[in-house]
Amino acid sequence: MADEMSKEESKEEKKKSSKMLMIIIIVVLVLIVIGGAVVAFLLLSDDEKSANTQQNAPQQVQQAQQNTSYRATRDSEETISRKLSEIGILYPLDTFTVNLKSDAGRRYLKATISLELDGKELSVELDNKSPVIRDRIIRILTSKTLEEISSKKGKQKVSEQIIDTLNSMITDGSVKGIYFTEFVIQ
Repeated sequence: MADEMSKEESKEEKKKSSKMLMIIIIVVLVLIVIGGAVVAFLLLSDDEKSANTQQNAPQQVQQAQQNTSYRATRDSEETISRKLSEIGILYPLDTFTVNLKSDAGRRYLKATISLELDGKELSVELDNKSPVIRDRIIRILTSKTLEEISSKKGKQKVSEQIIDTLNSMITDGSVKGIYFTEFVIQ
C-alpha cells in the first residue's frame, strides 16, 4: 500500500510540475510578445514625434534657414498632401547602385532618384553637369550606414543633404525636392 501511495504522490507531483512548467512557459511567451509590442510602438512613435516636432517648429527658425520654402525639410505629411499639380518639373536620374558603409561591406543600396526643379532652364545645366551630380550623390549615399537610411527620418536627412549639395553647385535655379522612385537595400 505504501508503494501505491508513493506512486500516486509522485504522479501528482509530476502533474503539478508539468502544469507549473507549462504556466511558466506561457508567462514567458506573453512577456516576450508584450515586450515586442512595446519596442515596436516606441520605434514607430519616434518617427511620428520627429514629424510632429518639425511641424510645430516656430516660423522664425524656418525663415532663418536659407531657401527653406521648397527644401525637403518639410515634414512628410505636408509633402504627401501636396497635389500633383503643385509638383514642379521632375528630372529623372539614372539608377544608383552603391555599397553602404559597413564593417562587413556586404550591404548595398539600389536607388532611383528624380529631382523636382523650380524651372525648365535648370534641366539644361543638370544635363551638362550630369557626371558631377552623379558623383556627389554617390559620395553621399556611400557615406551612409544601413541604420542611417533605413528609417523615414534617415531618408529625409539623405534627401536634405542631396538637395543642399546640389543647390550649392547649380546657378540657374534650385532643386525643390527629391523623390526616390526606387529604394532597395540588400
